Amino acid sequence: MLNFNFQNTTEIVFGMGVEEEVGKKVSKYGKKLLLHYGGTSLKKFGLYDKIVKNLTDEGIEIFELGGVLPNPRLSLVREGIKICKDNNIDFILAVGGGSAIDSAKAIGVGVKYDGDVWDFFEKRETVSDTLPLGVVLTIPAAGSETSKSCVLTNEDGWYKKSFSDSIIRPKFTIMNPEVTYTLPAKQTAAGAVDMMSHVLERYFTNEKHVELTDRLSEGVLKTIISNTPKVLDFPENYNARAEIMISSTIAHNGLLDIGRESDWASHKIEHEISALYDIAHGAGLAIILPAWMKYVYRTNIDRFVQFANRVWNIDVNFDDPEAVVLEGIKRTEEFFTSIDMPTRLSQADIDGDKFEEMASRATQNGTLGNFVKLTKEDIINIYKLAE
Repeated sequence: MLNFNFQNTTEIVFGMGVEEEVGKKVSKYGKKLLLHYGGTSLKKFGLYDKIVKNLTDEGIEIFELGGVLPNPRLSLVREGIKICKDNNIDFILAVGGGSAIDSAKAIGVGVKYDGDVWDFFEKRETVSDTLPLGVVLTIPAAGSETSKSCVLTNEDGWYKKSFSDSIIRPKFTIMNPEVTYTLPAKQTAAGAVDMMSHVLERYFTNEKHVELTDRLSEGVLKTIISNTPKVLDFPENYNARAEIMISSTIAHNGLLDIGRESDWASHKIEHEISALYDIAHGAGLAIILPAWMKYVYRTNIDRFVQFANRVWNIDVNFDDPEAVVLEGIKRTEEFFTSIDMPTRLSQADIDGDKFEEMASRATQNGTLGNFVKLTKEDIINIYKLAE
C-alpha cells in the first residue's frame, strides 16, 4: 500500500425532502448567490421554484446563469465569471449533475484569478483561491458533487481538459434520490457507466497490497450493476435510486484512491471522443473501457482474473486464466449493452477518420495512464479495437 493523504470536507445532506435545507446551508456563506444550472427540466418538474423560494425566504439575492450543456463549455464559464465579478457574488449554487457542477467549479476559481480560467486546465497556473460552492444534485453520474476534479471543453479547437485541487470541493451537497425519478433512461444508464468507470480507473492498479480498497471498489461496482436495471425498469424505486446516488459519490470522492495508483487513461482517451463528437461521456466510456481492457489485460492478468471473479462471479480456472479474463470483459460489455449503452464507435456513428488526430491530442503532453503507459500508437490501436 502506498502512502496517502485523504481529506474530503464536503458535507453530504441525503434523503427525502432535503432540498428544503438549501437556503439555510447557503446563508452560512453569503447573501449574494449565482444559481447555475442546465436546461428547462429543472423548471419543468418544480425543483427550480422550490429552490428559489427556499433561498429568498433566507434573504438571499439570486443571480442566474442557466444553459449549461453536457461537456460544459468555457464560453459559459467566462460569462459566469463576469456576472460574479460585476455583482460581488459570494457563493455559487450548482443545481444539476457533473456538467453544472464542473462549470460552477471553473467559475469559482476564475472569479478569484486575474488571468484566463483556461490557464488552470492547461496547467499554466495552480489554484490558490475560489468562491465557495454548494450543490443540489439531480443527476448522479460524475461524482463531482464531492470530488476535487473539474472538466471543461474549450470550443476553440474543441479541447476537453481537466484539473484537480481539493480547494474546489463543494462545501455541501444536497442529495434527494426523489429528484432523479424523472431522469431519462439514457441519462440514467450513461451515469451508471460513468460511475463504474471512476471505480475501474482506480481498481486497475499494479499496487498489490490494497485489499480494503479492492473490496470497497468491488462492492460499489456490484451495487451499480445490481441497481441500474431496477431504476430503469421502475424509475420511482426510491431505494434503488438511493443506492445509485450514493454510489456516484463514493466512486469519485477519493476514498477508493487511498494507498493505490490510479490509471485514468480510459477517461483521457474518451475525452477526445466527447470533445470532437459531443456524445455523452458515459456513452463514450462504455465504448472505450472494454477496448482498453482487451488491449492491456496481459500486463497484469491476475488483477483482471480478480475482477472477473469478484465482480462478475466467474469461477477461477488456474489452467486458463485468460479465458476467465475474456469472459469478465465480455460480461462488462454485455452489461453496458443491456442498459442500452453503445460498446462500439460505429454504434455512435463514429468512424476511423480522426483516430490519429484524437490520439495525437490525447498524448500531446506525453503517455497516458499508469497501469500501462500508452503511446499515441497504443491509443490508435484501442480506438481500432473499439470500432
